[in-house]
Amino acid sequence: MQYANHNLPQLRFALMESRMFKYSAILFFGLSLCIAASGGEVSIDFARDVRPILSTRCLQCHGPDETVRKAGLRLDRRESAIASLKNGKRAIVPGKPGHSELLARITATDERVRMPKGGPALTKAEVATLTRWIEQGAEFSQHWAYVKPVRHALPGVADRAWSNGPIDRFILSRLEKEGLTPNGPTDRHSLIRRLSIDLTGLPPTVEDADAFAADSKPDAYEKLVDRLLTSPKYGERWASVWLDLARYADSQGYANDPDRTIWRWRDWVIQALNHNQPYDQFTIEQLAGDMLPKATQDQLIATGFHRNTLTNTEGGTSPEEFRSAAIVDRVNTTMQVWMGTTINCCQCHNHKYDPFSQKEFYQLYAILNNCEDANGGNDAPTIQTPRIGYETEQKELEQRLAAANARLDELNKKLDAKIGEWEKSAAKDKLPKEIADILAKTPDKRDAKQKERLLAHHRSISGEWKKMDDVRKALKNRIDGLMTTTPILREAKPRETHIHIRGNFLAKGDKVSVGLPAALHQPPNSDPINRLSFAKWLMSAENPLAARVAVNRLWEEVFGIGLVETSEEFGMQGELPSHPELLDWLATEYVRIGWDTKRLLKLLVMSAAYQQSSRVSETALQKDPVNRLLSRGPRVRLSAEAVRDQALFVSGLMSPKMYGPPVQPPKPNFGLSAAFGSSTDWQPSTGEDKHRRALYTRIRRNAPYPSMTTFDAPERTYCNIRRIRTNTPLQALVTLNDPVYIEAAQALSRRIVSHGGSTAQERAVFAFRQVLTRPPTELELKRLVQLFAEIYGKFASDLTKAAAVAEKPLGPLPPRSNAAEYAAWTVVGNVLFNLDETLAKR
Repeated sequence: MQYANHNLPQLRFALMESRMFKYSAILFFGLSLCIAASGGEVSIDFARDVRPILSTRCLQCHGPDETVRKAGLRLDRRESAIASLKNGKRAIVPGKPGHSELLARITATDERVRMPKGGPALTKAEVATLTRWIEQGAEFSQHWAYVKPVRHALPGVADRAWSNGPIDRFILSRLEKEGLTPNGPTDRHSLIRRLSIDLTGLPPTVEDADAFAADSKPDAYEKLVDRLLTSPKYGERWASVWLDLARYADSQGYANDPDRTIWRWRDWVIQALNHNQPYDQFTIEQLAGDMLPKATQDQLIATGFHRNTLTNTEGGTSPEEFRSAAIVDRVNTTMQVWMGTTINCCQCHNHKYDPFSQKEFYQLYAILNNCEDANGGNDAPTIQTPRIGYETEQKELEQRLAAANARLDELNKKLDAKIGEWEKSAAKDKLPKEIADILAKTPDKRDAKQKERLLAHHRSISGEWKKMDDVRKALKNRIDGLMTTTPILREAKPRETHIHIRGNFLAKGDKVSVGLPAALHQPPNSDPINRLSFAKWLMSAENPLAARVAVNRLWEEVFGIGLVETSEEFGMQGELPSHPELLDWLATEYVRIGWDTKRLLKLLVMSAAYQQSSRVSETALQKDPVNRLLSRGPRVRLSAEAVRDQALFVSGLMSPKMYGPPVQPPKPNFGLSAAFGSSTDWQPSTGEDKHRRALYTRIRRNAPYPSMTTFDAPERTYCNIRRIRTNTPLQALVTLNDPVYIEAAQALSRRIVSHGGSTAQERAVFAFRQVLTRPPTELELKRLVQLFAEIYGKFASDLTKAAAVAEKPLGPLPPRSNAAEYAAWTVVGNVLFNLDETLAKR
């Protein structure tokens, strides 16, 4: 809210002030009557009811940022909100709404003085809330996210039998207050499919699903959970979440967007997740692994997290400008990933809503400003390491290479000792001109380079030396094939840091030193502030945000929406938690169990809330339309990666190969090039690389893989905390026409014919279950058989078209095959891939 224009004539302004007082007194009296008539006192909670109004309607002009603050009024702190202003008025007079200028301004009928200035008026409900709050004493409280979580006692519930543990107690307590009853458990086939997709990103096999459905032991579900958590596919599924946060890509970005080799860091993430590295250690190694005592090779690779920033190598650009942009991005990414805090506005000014200043932004910048990388074209510094799975072979080859080099050195000594004899007898007219010219000089006239060249030639004419050198070269080539380089962080000489005025790296303001936000917990005084202590500060048990943000992210992946829906924003502009006590309980539990992510995930999926049927009643739909109260099981569309992986998996095409360089599945080629750069087209990978998990697809920032971006996969230019799911016709066009899905449908048709039984009905059941896990209903089966018969009839009369549908792009059918049959089942498979149930977790 902004106070009236101070250029108004004093008399008119005074008259308006007087009128506003009368209007607010009348309004307060009317609101009081309404509240009394509605049943008495309504308790107003500042965090839940008032702060959202102030944050969205007032703090842009009356918040923490003093550079844009109007009339000297600050409304995010009680002491300033109730203080007298220059004109003698008080915005808030606790207990006296009629004397509070804030209410006078927000209810003014004169647009020249009504607040917020230039924005829509507050609603009657918002005015009533603020009025009642002031009447009750206008108490403030610290924003919930900046208060250390406490472990709440489990609430009482009426239906004790439904709950499987603490999570369910919190969920059920809220449901009972809302007059809702939770759903019972879903069927076993749906449950194993839901769980498999959540924990591994892939559906179960039909055999596994049937075995689970038939297992009546009390611990059958828990054993299934444990098995899936130990699957190597677990790390691949959850790595895709982390790669979004890390803005991982296989290119450098900006206009020319050249390739970058950093996939070994991606493999480290997969491996760390599969090894269940505690989240605090996972964090520290990525932010400061190079600063740990006796840092290991893996800890150095881990620091690739912050080398995923964009690099601009275009000619004529300023390396310092883009180095600075990378540091800014590292500050923003760190605070978003671990603190759920959007601090990027502080690059230019103090935060308008949250208690962070521009100076504090650059104090964080100073912590990250000493890294050695400098937007160079070679990605230095880097580390060279063997690919995962080849470490033993690399060591053995290194030993063999060392032995070969030793033998070659001995031979060199012998040959070099005889060079004088050779010089005397060498037929100079038969030697290369360069060598002949060197021999024409007396030894004392030859420089070091010529002497070395002469020795090399003399050695090379020895048959024995050639054989030994060929062995050495072969070993070296094999070792090189097992190695890759990864950009890493490494400390350099300390750089000076200045505030960038309005975010301009050239406009240097005051010099700042390293520091941490004053509104949050402080580190021990004895610790020097650097990247390592910063990482430890983030993972401190005193941090009010890190554990909350982490468990909310896991909850969001499992249930489809976070307990805090705005998982990217826990600050004052974010949504309030749907279940604040549950969020705090989970956060404290995560710390208590030593940041054990698999254990926490197990806690989530073992809950009755997770195992509920996703069916929704009319009552639940009205009271809980988007399932914020967890009145039913999760039902959400699969991620872009899971949509593609599922098609490859059920068709039998998916390669189990893990790790290694990115692959290039088929995509349209348009003959285009990046600005000043290489072609945006690519040659599709062949063999099993063509059918690897989506996680391994090459991510080029300026030309991301189109079928996955259509399903909301980000381009990875910047940190992406939450994927917003869309529903567009383009998505259906992808799954109906993309060569990946056509090829998968063709492969599925061949599985159907070879393994699905002998009748159309048996094969339809087989096809349905491969894709959806559960058995089809009678109606579903009837429609599938009818579809097959109808399509088969059309293809039988046009075998040329049938062959094209059944074979392109997968390849020729087995000899003496009925092309019409394979083509018809291909169409059936493609229809199954496009069912809503196929594309959703339910």
